[in-house]
Amino acid sequence: MLKKINPILGPDVLFILREMGHGDQIALVDGNYPASAHANKLIRADGIALIPLLDAILDVLPIDESSDAIVRAINVTKKDGTDAIHKEIEKTCNDYKLTSLPLDAESFYQRVKNAFAVVATTERSLYANVILTKGVILPN
Repeated sequence: MLKKINPILGPDVLFILREMGHGDQIALVDGNYPASAHANKLIRADGIALIPLLDAILDVLPIDESSDAIVRAINVTKKDGTDAIHKEIEKTCNDYKLTSLPLDAESFYQRVKNAFAVVATTERSLYANVILTKGVILPN
């Protein structure tokens, strides 16, 4: 156990977060996402839902200041593209004074394929997929 580090962040996730550089992206995907087929580096987060993992990562990862630093998949079967999970993603991001932008399925898939790493959760909500872009920590 570590002080001030959420125990949901296992050693593999912490290693990847530390290894990432400015502008690198990490995708957090649901249990239905084809993670093995799309990942350059795959981390399994079995038994972990998306929102607790997103919250734990946002607590330690600096997020880039670009407007599309956090993107989420849309539900391609719904006219407005949103589900309850997307509202939870927005709320979690808002807790850190961040916003997420919806991204069409093809663009989202392409970004995942180019991401530094993919964390495959066992989230059961459909289209519960988020990509985070790492920012910088400025000198004091």
